[in-house]
Amino acid sequence: MRLSVIGTGYVGLVTGTCLAEVGHNVICVDNDEAKIELLKRGGMPIYEPGLEELVKKNTAAGRLSFSTSIAEGVRNSDVIFIAVPTPPLPDGSVDMSFIEKVTREISAAMDSYKIVVDKSTVPVKTGEKVAETIRRFRKAQVEFDVASNPEFLREGSAVEDFMHPDRIVIGVQSQRPVPALKEIYAPFNAPILVTDINSAELIKHASNSFLALKISYINAISVICEATGANVVEVANGMGMDKRIGRAFLDASLGFGGSCFPKDLSAFIKIAEQVGYDFALLKEVQRINAMQMDRFIKKITDTLWVVKGKTIGVLGLAFKKNTDDVRVSPAIELCHRLQGQGAILRVHDPKAMEKARAVLKDVTFVDDMNAVPDGCDALVIATEWDEFKQLDLERARRTMVQPIIFDGRNLFDPAEMARLGFIYKSIGR
Repeated sequence: MRLSVIGTGYVGLVTGTCLAEVGHNVICVDNDEAKIELLKRGGMPIYEPGLEELVKKNTAAGRLSFSTSIAEGVRNSDVIFIAVPTPPLPDGSVDMSFIEKVTREISAAMDSYKIVVDKSTVPVKTGEKVAETIRRFRKAQVEFDVASNPEFLREGSAVEDFMHPDRIVIGVQSQRPVPALKEIYAPFNAPILVTDINSAELIKHASNSFLALKISYINAISVICEATGANVVEVANGMGMDKRIGRAFLDASLGFGGSCFPKDLSAFIKIAEQVGYDFALLKEVQRINAMQMDRFIKKITDTLWVVKGKTIGVLGLAFKKNTDDVRVSPAIELCHRLQGQGAILRVHDPKAMEKARAVLKDVTFVDDMNAVPDGCDALVIATEWDEFKQLDLERARRTMVQPIIFDGRNLFDPAEMARLGFIYKSIGR
């Protein structure tokens, strides 16, 4: 089918590329001219495992192209996916200006029946507003349908998630667009759930909020584990063996971050508030997440006594492994808070160094992870990159001023670290 995707961020670029990979003709549109030129030259604006290879493959095959013109995308497509940012406003609600602006441009360019699909994470009832906007601003009196098709992609495994989805959710106001949308997703051989459009929009926020709840729950358990001498990893393993619970998202850590969970949680709380419900449970999820960082910082200050003037190495800057995304990254927050106490930082990340330079100043960026501990009073592991499990611990112990490691991701075994001579502080163990 002929498709266009408006927006080439993490969601839009992955969506367009993977749809091209299964045989559709896709135009990816963005108003960022530099980004579109980069993509046309074969460059990549983001790091996502497997994505660069698929972009090059499908561009060469002629199934994937890039443009700065929404009108071009609309006129050459039967289905238009909207995948533009929905950033948070100061009160926690969602800034819908990008959605509204793109919808107006789409409506002005429509010259025949089109299906307009919200792929961005949006508040419930957005589909109704999109349809109203199209009716108001379309220049030609053509028919159209609006649908919701929320994404469930994890940064770091977005291509894998898109190509092998648990389910595909399609929310519609009428049955007319359903056959076309099912045809688009037929190659993925996944269960397709067709709902009303409001339910589809709620599914996304409800899912992300529940996953954030699981993370805060296990982090709360980690506090009890530390107080009682239990091991949060063993507790999580035991919980996860229950098929009603599952092991995913039960890893104690510095807390969740990134561009989705914090934003979606705040948005869902605000959505509930607007319909008269105080979602106190999700407010507590936020509070636990904030306290987790406070406790970790206290662990560092209690151990070092004085942070000011001490050199601290930090491994990990991205908000999670397998991405270069540093937006709302716990690792970046940790760095800022340590700097606020006067620490001197040496930092490293396998993929996020370049993006971190824009938000992290007055630190030493170290290309070799094994060189980060050199001369440090302490080392912090802030992101769960698999590479960090291969850290040369013997070298670290020799080259550090004091062999102190604060592991915010529980990558190492406490007994082994003690045997190697480290003062080792992890989470919930």
